[in-house]
Amino acid sequence: MKIKNIMMLTAIGASTIIYGFKDDPKTKTEKKPVKTFEVECDRFGDLQVLRYQIPGFNELTLQQKKLSYYLFEAANAGRDIIYDQNNKNNLTIRRTLEAIFETNKKVDKTTLHWKSFEIYAKRFFFSNGVHHHYSNLKFVPECGFEYFTELVKNSDATKLPLDGESIDVFLTMIKPMIFDAKANAKKVDLASGIDNVVASANNFYEGVTQKEVEDYYASRAKNEEAEPIAWGLNSKLVKENNQIVEKTWKVGGMYSNAIEKIVYWLEKAVPLAENDKQKKSLQLLIEYYKTGDLKKWDEYNIAWVADVDSRTDVVNGFIEVYDDAIGKRATYESVVSIKDMEATKMIKKIADEAQWFEDHSPIAAEHKKKEVKGITAKVITVIQEAGASAQSTPIGINLPNSNWVRQKHGSKSVSLGNIVHSYNIVSAKSPMLKEFAVSEAQIARAKEHAALAGDLHTDMHEVIGHASGQINKGVGDPDQTLKNYASTLEEARADLVALYYILDPKLVEMGVMPSLEVGKAEFDGYIMNGLITQLTRLQIGENLEEAHMRNRQLNAKWAYEMGKKDNVIEFIKRDGKTYVKINNYEKLRELFGQLLKEIQRIKSEGDYASATKLVEGYAVKVDQDLLKEVKERFNKLNVAPYKGFIQPRLVPVMSGDKITDVKVEYPNNFLQNQLELGKKYSYLPNKN
Repeated sequence: MKIKNIMMLTAIGASTIIYGFKDDPKTKTEKKPVKTFEVECDRFGDLQVLRYQIPGFNELTLQQKKLSYYLFEAANAGRDIIYDQNNKNNLTIRRTLEAIFETNKKVDKTTLHWKSFEIYAKRFFFSNGVHHHYSNLKFVPECGFEYFTELVKNSDATKLPLDGESIDVFLTMIKPMIFDAKANAKKVDLASGIDNVVASANNFYEGVTQKEVEDYYASRAKNEEAEPIAWGLNSKLVKENNQIVEKTWKVGGMYSNAIEKIVYWLEKAVPLAENDKQKKSLQLLIEYYKTGDLKKWDEYNIAWVADVDSRTDVVNGFIEVYDDAIGKRATYESVVSIKDMEATKMIKKIADEAQWFEDHSPIAAEHKKKEVKGITAKVITVIQEAGASAQSTPIGINLPNSNWVRQKHGSKSVSLGNIVHSYNIVSAKSPMLKEFAVSEAQIARAKEHAALAGDLHTDMHEVIGHASGQINKGVGDPDQTLKNYASTLEEARADLVALYYILDPKLVEMGVMPSLEVGKAEFDGYIMNGLITQLTRLQIGENLEEAHMRNRQLNAKWAYEMGKKDNVIEFIKRDGKTYVKINNYEKLRELFGQLLKEIQRIKSEGDYASATKLVEGYAVKVDQDLLKEVKERFNKLNVAPYKGFIQPRLVPVMSGDKITDVKVEYPNNFLQNQLELGKKYSYLPNKN
């Protein structure tokens, strides 16, 4: 599971790092990125593109650098896969855009039409396809189809993905793919009371209904199994000749050409593994990609969790199920990283107390783990992100997602330190806090404590939240029981664990925060975001679709409604503007604990009816009058509601056929970088 970057509201000091108290310089890392590095890169649409550095990379041994380089290449080798998973037309569209940029020499780049087309292309590359990376809604160019036709016809036809068709036929075919907002309107449609499989525009299913999918896997899933297989995780389900067929993503199966390249680079990485445990995990990952065997995937995850000593690490595979409306199929992603040795010392304190947190949780005793296994926590320095992790990146990751693997073998939780650092630099300039905070006292508290509060929330969410609780014996995994609500409720549950404990004196006793003022700062920011400021990401008329946005409104709105009698949280109107104020922090913590208990019960018992009532009642609907007000205020600030990253590039230094060093380059032209990636890592056919 991941925690996504929420709206960065606070004026965070750019030098702040994980748990770096201002009065305790010993807790600060010595490997800070240099101050002259320019973080901000590009701005278009509702997006801002940032850059991040890789401090500590030059200190690695040559073996570690070469290992990182091979893992970097393996990550990028799967780039085509995420485009195709997001929508079956995306590779055709992407290659059309690439051909226009590469071969159209006649275009006047000073016109508004061209600038509109260029913005569309950048948005497309940022989102890995035609659907917005967060709202899941399809976006279309403002330049018009007539201008687009001119661009296509003035491009080199041999570079276009014509697949044997004439230009005119091709244009007729591609027009609705790009310009019809109603065709494939939502990548993921989580609406209640519909067929979520049929309504979603992703490329996970074809010709099958939600009921057919659920019936197909119901015959395989055995809830009484101690080690259930994650059926459907790595395949597309289609109907051919009136028969349901599973097309597995593996060597020799669907996406084979790209997966073969992933395997090629992973095999080069194996001899450079830092130790036997890392070598074993890489070998098992290769076997999994070659066979598509989901039992082998579990074996890989067990081996990966066991490797706690390597400085370098990689996440690579079909992992998160957010983009499948019924939570079965996973998108391709990879994160290559190195451990931040100094910052990890602090996050480890939280992991070491995992059993205490479980024992003192407000959830029912029968839903607690009697023994919390092997939670490993660290702060990482990201080297490369690819697939679903690029360009919009998580700030925290907890894996593996398999409930039984986590319970028996443990999990790894990471905070992405250098990613958070870049976010913080930009946040320090943001006028958001001044506009939406209810008082000068709240602003002052945020400036003093919000950076640390955010770090702690991320760590508690990933390290403790996702690792807590257990499912009752005989109850299926959430993708079977909670279906389209599984992701929202899991993220809400992990958030509530973080919120419940961030106002606990235990964290002060542990030395990870100086006072409970840190917890109050997190409560302020979370409630403000869940009830007001995350609305800046919506358009008028929209409701909440994305799982993380739903979870934050669910937690905040439920607490507001349940605390009305005691005026725990109140909305305040001042000069025509709406603010939110917490009047009783301790009572709010109690409410968070009550909701945590209920959501854990829903997950443990597989109570779909209660899941529906909770999510549909609190997480989805948006007050449109408030949304209109918030958008008007936000639009005056000239702030991009979404941020993401252009990735660094690893370049081998060669002496003959041997790598003698690996250098880091930091591209600063987002569009050019995306076009270069398309040239180098294009392995799949236009249709898959």
